[in-house]
Amino acid sequence: MIPLTHTTVFSKLDEIQDTALVQLVYVSSLTLGSRLSATIFEDVEAYARDYNQQQGITGTLCYGNGHFLQCIEGEKAKVSALTQRIFADSRHKNVEVLLLQGINQRSFVDWRMRLLFLERWLWSPATKKQAAQLSPFLPFAPHDWSPERTEQFLQIIKTFETLPHIKAAGITYNALGNMFRHIAAPHQAFLVVQAFLSALLVVALILLYL
Repeated sequence: MIPLTHTTVFSKLDEIQDTALVQLVYVSSLTLGSRLSATIFEDVEAYARDYNQQQGITGTLCYGNGHFLQCIEGEKAKVSALTQRIFADSRHKNVEVLLLQGINQRSFVDWRMRLLFLERWLWSPATKKQAAQLSPFLPFAPHDWSPERTEQFLQIIKTFETLPHIKAAGITYNALGNMFRHIAAPHQAFLVVQAFLSALLVVALILLYL
């Protein structure tokens, strides 16, 4: 199944009964400005907590490897309004909906929108033991997930008793490092060749003046 974009997600919502509970799962990537912000996760969590409590929205927000995955659940009209806000949010990009369906009951009943960091190197020993089931989903790259894989992931994380609680600054530095890794990776061969040629040039100049 091809992920839903802004142009198709609302057509899909129209097919669901107006009185239904709706579950929507989307993925996105942090923008450069957001990766440089030391408070991005605190800001997102605070906004989600206040808004979701008012609107009766529940779910979970996951972050790892520069990507967000958020599951939101609630009345169709409320989910539709929040989806508009999500697509318009300039703090992230490449927004795609992996899963959109009517549901009989919520998988996540806590309106505080639990925040789960999928940065394994920052987890506590207790978290690592609890989250061992997540190994098949790491490194976190949810843009390529199928609806079935997305549901498998949700089934695992909804059973977690304790979620990782990590300082936002550490996550921000990791996001920044991840950004540089992705910038450098496509040019590694070029950089290696340039370094080799530079070394040859230095050797040639030394030999020339000996």
